[in-house]
Amino acid sequence: MPRSSRRAGIGLRQPHYVDIDTRRPDLGFVEVHSENFFNPFDPASAVLHQVRQTYDVSLHGVGLSLGAACGVDPEHLEQLARLVDRIQPCRVSDHACFARGSLRDGRAVHANDLLPLAFTDGQLDILVDNVQQVQERLRRPLLVENLSSYIGWREADWSEAGFFAELGRRSGCGLLLDVNNLMVNARNARVADPLRKVCDWIDELAAAAPAGMVGEIHLAGHSEQGDLIVDDHSDVVSLPVWMAYAHALRHFGAVPTLIEWDTDLPCLDVLLGEAAQAQALLDERATIPMDFEGALACAA
Repeated sequence: MPRSSRRAGIGLRQPHYVDIDTRRPDLGFVEVHSENFFNPFDPASAVLHQVRQTYDVSLHGVGLSLGAACGVDPEHLEQLARLVDRIQPCRVSDHACFARGSLRDGRAVHANDLLPLAFTDGQLDILVDNVQQVQERLRRPLLVENLSSYIGWREADWSEAGFFAELGRRSGCGLLLDVNNLMVNARNARVADPLRKVCDWIDELAAAAPAGMVGEIHLAGHSEQGDLIVDDHSDVVSLPVWMAYAHALRHFGAVPTLIEWDTDLPCLDVLLGEAAQAQALLDERATIPMDFEGALACAA
């Protein structure tokens, strides 16, 4: 059984390379952004190989553009496949988004963003085809992450949770369930009870998804920037997100869980404290009773 099974981990970021190597904290796994390690001769790749001797590594990508109608960039996929062969990660994931399109002359253009998908039958067909292509090349299941998005599409044939459940049935992929993304979307939608909205989303997924589809969970902090809640991974995990996470564990069991932190990076001990809190909930299988109103009041 992989070391990362039923364990919490943290994102491996450059300011913590030395501390991770010298202290070797008790973690289930570390996660890196795949594209940062495509070059096998880069010094960062040497660090990753060294870390891999101690920890399972989860590869989390941002560039496959799985929802692109023009298909997956073959060179990007090949670079990912070579990285997978070198590292032998415990999991490989990317986002349910598009970031790539074609101009009239056939040239590919790339957006420097993760753009949201419409939850339609046509988009589902595209996503299934692209995910299956990636899985066939990597010779392993892919985890696909739900997105935090700041715009949406009016046209929809599916709810978001139903869309992911059907994706899992048709492609055989797993889901990287980002609980913070769900909370960001619920708060930006100005619903009266964001925590209840997120838990209802999780309930719907649990009822419709294939057994075992949730292969990893992400937790992160977010910030208020004017009238917008931004998924910037810049703070500790909020209490409502912890409560929604506990709810998810009740449904899906002790799923490997990552603490994401990408901006305003703190010292390693802060990240390890967040991971320890996630590990405590994993160990207890989320037996803490939920108080939705109390959680929201404490987080306000």
